Amino acid sequence: MSAHSTETRETKGLAIAQLEGQVIRLGVSDYQVKSQSGRGFYRVHLDGNTGLRCSCPDHTYREIKCKHIWACELSSAIRDKVEARTLTIQPITRLACVGCGSDMIVKDSVRHNRYGDIQRYLCKSCGKRFSFNLGFDGMKASPQVITSAMQLYFTGESLRNVQKFLRLQGVNVSHVAVYKWIKKYVRLMEKYLEQIKPQVSDTWRADELYLKVRGNMKYLFAMMDDETRFWIAQEVADSKYQYDARRLLQKARDAIGRKPKTLITDGLQGYHEAWRKEYYTMKKETCTRHIRHIRVQGDMNNNKMERLNGEIRDREKVMRGLKKPETPVIPGYQIYHNYIRPHEALEGKTPAEACGIKVEGKDKWLTLIQNASRHPAVNGPNRHPRT
Repeated sequence: MSAHSTETRETKGLAIAQLEGQVIRLGVSDYQVKSQSGRGFYRVHLDGNTGLRCSCPDHTYREIKCKHIWACELSSAIRDKVEARTLTIQPITRLACVGCGSDMIVKDSVRHNRYGDIQRYLCKSCGKRFSFNLGFDGMKASPQVITSAMQLYFTGESLRNVQKFLRLQGVNVSHVAVYKWIKKYVRLMEKYLEQIKPQVSDTWRADELYLKVRGNMKYLFAMMDDETRFWIAQEVADSKYQYDARRLLQKARDAIGRKPKTLITDGLQGYHEAWRKEYYTMKKETCTRHIRHIRVQGDMNNNKMERLNGEIRDREKVMRGLKKPETPVIPGYQIYHNYIRPHEALEGKTPAEACGIKVEGKDKWLTLIQNASRHPAVNGPNRHPRT
């Protein structure tokens, strides 16, 4: 078997693995791969003696590693790596006295105000009374009210609709206060999450879409992982054709700690120039492959990236455009997309879970805010404790 034929089957397997719904995992080592000729599915399963076996004619009669086996191996490589390196972000529930650090704590009273009720505690060691409000110290509203407002806002409600909902719950706040909550906690979580390196695949996608900022046309450039749908990096630019995409590629590399093996974009010349300057090398084993001639249909489409663009577009329509260039909406929605929102294409997981980052607790916003307050960015990059 020639090296050329092996490379061709591997390339075809990569193209199949990149298409949504082509590789279906039935078990630990049992897959169904859709036939590219439209004739049903081929079964790929693990044989204890010979490894992966495929029911396609290419593998059955030639006894070679067909493109379907390549597709299964490439699609499962990131999953195996993630399962071995899972980081768990847990809710912080252990109480300690803010005065003496003792854990001899009992509930003492409830503080009532027009924004909600906050539990107060008594330390039996030193007699100090305090409220356990990690990340929400000095806030008049309760943590549950603030995180509920953030969830409503990033699922598509406007600031005034969030205000109306909270008023129905007996919480009287202005829409300006809701915006200030979002601005404060998005920045807090953003700095904390920058310390964590997600375990993404070796294939990334980039695309752009236009936005209105104060009525002016702007472009949002975004980078996303192909396997896990993790939104890696983003940047707002004034122009589409004059934008230097090197900044986006640099941000993505800094966020992950490495560059991809394959970069998929549209035909925009700025992507190719940035790839040549940032990701291209003379060595074949370290050079990133750039796929730029994508189509609406077929094996070189960018449908996964267009799905992300649709999410952002739906959110922008409610706001009727962005109000400020430094708006917290885009980084906030990036956090919501990666860590909060489950995706059907990922079998109900979030992209962060697919990358080996599990956020526990009924209220994931609360878990992230608590940990961002407990582990500030001054600790240095990627120093989050693993459990």
